[in-house]
Amino acid sequence: MPPLSPSPPAASAPFPHLSTAAPITRDARLQFVDAALDGTWRRGWAERPPLDPAALIRKATDKVGEAPDQHGDRAWRDRLELLCADLEQVADLTPLGRTIAHGQLVAALCNRIRFQALWRARPQIAEQPIVAPIIIVGQMRSGTTRMQRLLACDPRLAFTRFYESWNPLPRTGDRGWMDDRKLRGWLGTLTVRLLNPSFDTIHPTRWDAADEEIGLQSVSIFGSAFEAQWRVPGYTAALEADDGIAAYAEFRRLLQTIAWLRRDTGLRPWILKVPQFSQDLAAVLRTFPDARLICLSRDPQQVIASSASLVRNQMAIQSASADPAWIGREWTRKVALRAQRMASARSGSHAPQVDVAFDDVEQDWRGEIRRVYRMLGLSLPTEVLARMQDYACRTRTGSHARHRYRAEDFGLAQHHTTPATFDASRCAVLACGQTHPCALHPA
Repeated sequence: MPPLSPSPPAASAPFPHLSTAAPITRDARLQFVDAALDGTWRRGWAERPPLDPAALIRKATDKVGEAPDQHGDRAWRDRLELLCADLEQVADLTPLGRTIAHGQLVAALCNRIRFQALWRARPQIAEQPIVAPIIIVGQMRSGTTRMQRLLACDPRLAFTRFYESWNPLPRTGDRGWMDDRKLRGWLGTLTVRLLNPSFDTIHPTRWDAADEEIGLQSVSIFGSAFEAQWRVPGYTAALEADDGIAAYAEFRRLLQTIAWLRRDTGLRPWILKVPQFSQDLAAVLRTFPDARLICLSRDPQQVIASSASLVRNQMAIQSASADPAWIGREWTRKVALRAQRMASARSGSHAPQVDVAFDDVEQDWRGEIRRVYRMLGLSLPTEVLARMQDYACRTRTGSHARHRYRAEDFGLAQHHTTPATFDASRCAVLACGQTHPCALHPA
């Protein structure tokens, strides 16, 4: 097994109530980068990166050598239109933020074009099995990464590596003797560390580590990777109103593509983990009817504060007006919505599932892993447990142990409660500042 990176420890944070939030200031290093980029554009030395959907598609087409397939589901194009409108009109991007947004969207569109071209050339990929996946479902910052990486210590299970998530298709578009995705994944993690070194404390990873499939969702212009970086309310509303069926059908095909590129037999169950699953669990279960669920929970006080900390970290790099109070309100609402939808989908599902609490893993991860393995019907060999032990030891001394945040920085004032007092309608009331439950999108 490759070395794996640390994952979330417990952190305490109070329950959200609205109050005054601390302003976000951008450091001198980022201001210098912004000034340099802006000066380069004003002098005509480089083009100001466009965020117009047609221009983005045109650039991706030029890079790959062919255009996106115009047949089939077109919802990705509608989402791209909404996302780009929000980036131009709402997100208040800095020059660096604009450059990052342009690069991410062009990369996603290039992956989309290569994906479609490969399936036209290799229709046999549709026969690649994805058997009884192990789906980790939980809120962002609820310990999903830790669970994924513990399970990834077992060679009997398959998992997605960071470079495969963000670069699912090689530039050759097919199997080849050289896999450029690994180099691009390494460069991607290096770039993140240079531009945003503190992110490695919040979500440590490596180019070859087990990581979430959030990059695959970006190929469909879907998922919360964009929401966690930019203020994009139109895109967010459309995503929450989407049933996700078409997007998850593409998600499955992308997994089949990765397995085919690996020459994988498909016999090993695949560990899948994206926090977005909690919002879209009904669609996930329809896409993977033989799935087994590991359902993670954590005190919502801590989930909201830690989520807000991650989002602030991302937005402060890319936006000139990242508003911590808005971040606190939005992720209070988001956590409520996801809790409601996850509960609704689970109540109507017959999938094998086990509940795992964040604090229980903190106190006795071996006992919780044994419970998970009993649900999966797997033995837990000594050598696998030893690998997990090595990983667990490194999480206690790694950079993630230094992640600190204060709920009051996001206008979330202290209120002592227990996880049992959490309910979606109350969180929605707090998010909207109203005295009656908010209307959330139906499950």
